[in-house]
Amino acid sequence: MKTSRTEAFSDGVLAIIITIMILEIKVPLGNTLKDLVPILPKFMTYLLSFIYVAIYWNNHHHLWQAVGNVNGKILWANLHLLFWLSLFPFTTGWMGENHFSTIPVALYGFILLMASIAWYILARIIIIEEGENSKIGRAYKKDTKTKVSMLLYATGVVMSFVQPIIGIIIYIIVAALWFIPDRRIENSLKNQ
Repeated sequence: MKTSRTEAFSDGVLAIIITIMILEIKVPLGNTLKDLVPILPKFMTYLLSFIYVAIYWNNHHHLWQAVGNVNGKILWANLHLLFWLSLFPFTTGWMGENHFSTIPVALYGFILLMASIAWYILARIIIIEEGENSKIGRAYKKDTKTKVSMLLYATGVVMSFVQPIIGIIIYIIVAALWFIPDRRIENSLKNQ
């Protein structure tokens, strides 16, 4: 099977995730900047999650440019990733609603960790199906960036129980690591 339907479906799911997240921020009563202060925590969590969804969308797009065909294993691995990403609106809203308290921040980090693991699994299944010398196989030969991200997410979850802001800072650091699009796939496509 070609990748176009998988990519289109995934794009739709990611668009819905962003839509749900912004709809969680209710318009405040009042017409002054002061009236926006109560929704600031929700907006900050939305901003962080929007960046994460954008990072996943960008890398997901690049991934499908390098994949030749999909099969059932790849489809299920992609759905596994989309499942964890679909939980972003819930944890984003909960964290913002509770002003970055311990359990919501830890759960947010856990969802980020699981999405990262799901991404890693998706890439590994594609490599198994297409081979170590495939475009993805060459691009993700070591995949240190994903492994470091998973370690940082796990650290952020643990640190959320010590001080939630430390967990948030770690999640922001990981987002900063991925903010510039991952060039490994582009480079692999150029070197074929």
